[in-house]
Amino acid sequence: MSNHFGDRLFEAVKNKKTPLCVGLDPVYSRLPKQIISHRAMNDENDAAAAVDAIFDYCTQVMRIVAPLVPAVKINIAYFEKYLGEGIESYYSLLAEAENLGLEVIGDVKRSDIGHTAEMYAQAHLQNPEMVGLEDIITPDAITINGFAGVDGIKPFTDMATSQGKGVFVWVRSSNESAAALQDFADASGQKMYEKLAEVIAMVAAGSVGKSGYSNIGMIVGGTSSEQTAALRDKYPNIWFLVPGFGSQGASAQDCIKFCKPDGTGALINASRSIIYAYEKSEYKKQFGDDWKKCIEQAAIDAKIEFSRAMQGKL
Repeated sequence: MSNHFGDRLFEAVKNKKTPLCVGLDPVYSRLPKQIISHRAMNDENDAAAAVDAIFDYCTQVMRIVAPLVPAVKINIAYFEKYLGEGIESYYSLLAEAENLGLEVIGDVKRSDIGHTAEMYAQAHLQNPEMVGLEDIITPDAITINGFAGVDGIKPFTDMATSQGKGVFVWVRSSNESAAALQDFADASGQKMYEKLAEVIAMVAAGSVGKSGYSNIGMIVGGTSSEQTAALRDKYPNIWFLVPGFGSQGASAQDCIKFCKPDGTGALINASRSIIYAYEKSEYKKQFGDDWKKCIEQAAIDAKIEFSRAMQGKL
């Protein structure tokens, strides 16, 4: 296995024949009734019970999607809510994902400069060597906020490169109000997100693997304007992590604009549209209370959507 994240991701996307990444954003109240009705996991106000339910659910979801997708994205915020219990569960899920052969992105969105950034980078990217922590692993890549500039990006990218891991830097988000700041232009007409992308590309240029991709990528929302698609052509060595598909309103056509013709270059994240597929009438009609089948079919359907969109793009 390659020790370069960009190369590993290239192989994973090619092997699974899809850019689909499944996001794990688990909310206890939306978990399948078969899980939250269990006597050991049926109390939302009991931290241990709630975390056990979420861990059981996420583990089963990963087992369902592992044969279908190259990667999962685990959002740490949904675990930090439960403090120590939740953080322990988050790191346990990382180990489960590795055992399943998935590339795993820790959606942590950390940001700072100097020694604080270095400490964040160690916590989220360095596999611990301390006594008592030997069995803990960190994600294959993490998300960070790059608005502090190079001083806030380099501590993370340096650590990632030394560990054979990756970093995705937030460039243009998918929420409606993002344009008010991220599309703000300077006197030359260059927008803020374009300048940030320029800075990231400069950092990423020093760590390009055999696949032609860097281990440093960008996060650009699938619902963002058509102009953001220009980033694909401008930065051919960059992997894009693309949120917004499904529940946030971005279509397959919106998202695959960040893929190259061979289908690589982007990970398109789908969270709620897949992990809560059993809430949708179309899947209920097909599979009834079999929530696992609903999730599996939703992942298959998303793969088909992306495949058709790619065929239309060629």
